Amino acid sequence: MAYALEDKMVIGVSSRALFDLTRENEIFENEGLDAYQSYQFEHEKDILEPGPGFSLIKSLLSLNDKDPDNPLVEVIIMSRNSTNTSLRVFNSIKHYGLKITRAVLASGSSLSPYLKAFKTDLFLSAYEDDVQNAINSGIAAGMIITDHTYPGATDGSIRIAFDGDAVLFDDASEVIYKEKGLKAFEENEEINADNPLAEGPFASFLKKLTQIRSIYGEECPIRTALVTARSAPAHERVIKTLRSWNVRLDEAFFLGGVEKKEILKAFGAQIFFDDQSVHTDPASEEVPSARVPYKGGKLGADG
Repeated sequence: MAYALEDKMVIGVSSRALFDLTRENEIFENEGLDAYQSYQFEHEKDILEPGPGFSLIKSLLSLNDKDPDNPLVEVIIMSRNSTNTSLRVFNSIKHYGLKITRAVLASGSSLSPYLKAFKTDLFLSAYEDDVQNAINSGIAAGMIITDHTYPGATDGSIRIAFDGDAVLFDDASEVIYKEKGLKAFEENEEINADNPLAEGPFASFLKKLTQIRSIYGEECPIRTALVTARSAPAHERVIKTLRSWNVRLDEAFFLGGVEKKEILKAFGAQIFFDDQSVHTDPASEEVPSARVPYKGGKLGADG
């Protein structure tokens, strides 16, 4: 019988999201593919350091310890590496004891055609084209920032933080804000307080997390937070929307323009998803962060 992915949370992660490949990427960009391949061959037995997504992936895989015969989470390496240059990544996976056994190695080709084939719920990559194509295909995806390294989680929890508009929710309200200003935005949200916001690119992932939590039970270590620039009176529609989806967020921060970085640090996020680099860049100084591009790129990288 084929291995079924439908009832699992499937995470696609690139090698640069999982491990620190800063030096290797510099060689690829500055010296070309042949130099990159030679470097990887020469250092094949050298273990890679953890990258920005390492702590999250390790923690999510730990959910499978509850019932190893019926794992809740499936992590798949999805990389533009070739089979010849991938052994170092697999050696590092083995070294850290990560139970990752499946991979897509596309040899430079786009990974986006394979995301739906593997029933992917979340895709993390440092390659913008693949993340954009994933979002365009309706899959939750974030372009993870690789400029920093982070300590692993120490309390056993899994902490995931989301922005609201254009991440959990669609970008309709954000478009009003950008085109007509704050007053028009707040008036629209008050008028539509009882009308749920439409689903954004990460709504399905949040719902999958909720499903996993219900299967795992009361001791589930997943903890989620909404960290949004919204404030009263625009909070009511958000709360009623989440209620209509029958999902629970453990913490919510309606910041009204207060910088998100210190809040995310206090929350201890292992990943933060936001649609604007004006938020993800400073946040990445404290916690792993990933920018969620707009579908079709219609609002631009910074909204």
